[in-house]
Amino acid sequence: MRIRIRGRNLPGRTFVSDGEVLHNVHVGVQERKDPVGLVPGDAPSAAWDVEVGLKVDVHGDLDFRGPAVQGRPGERFLYLTWGDVGTDGSFAMFRRAKLMLGAIDPVVVRDAEDSGRPLLADIDLSDECGGPRCAQVHPPALTWRASARP
Repeated sequence: MRIRIRGRNLPGRTFVSDGEVLHNVHVGVQERKDPVGLVPGDAPSAAWDVEVGLKVDVHGDLDFRGPAVQGRPGERFLYLTWGDVGTDGSFAMFRRAKLMLGAIDPVVVRDAEDSGRPLLADIDLSDECGGPRCAQVHPPALTWRASARP
């Protein structure tokens, strides 16, 4: 199954983290330990497609798998990782947002899976102070639904 993450309201390319001014802030999906699909913090929007495996256990509970899926069974999540990109292309992570997969209504997941459409996550990428969103993300900053289109 595919998860499509659509980010809006990016916070900008400059941010102060622990007293240090960062000038080239980017965000991407974390696969294993690495960021992929980096998007500049001042982009008008961001989008990522993440392929995940979906299993149903003996109790009917859903379990997600794949290179971008983090955490133990029952506590799976995706990370959006924020970092400062150096002139050499290095990525210095300073913050992460956690999209909890177990918080998605199972009916929405099954609708996406049965229809072959992506599971769509819409996320506001700026927090209440205008900085890069971090920690567990909850509604209304994050909504999940089956996409209208494949």
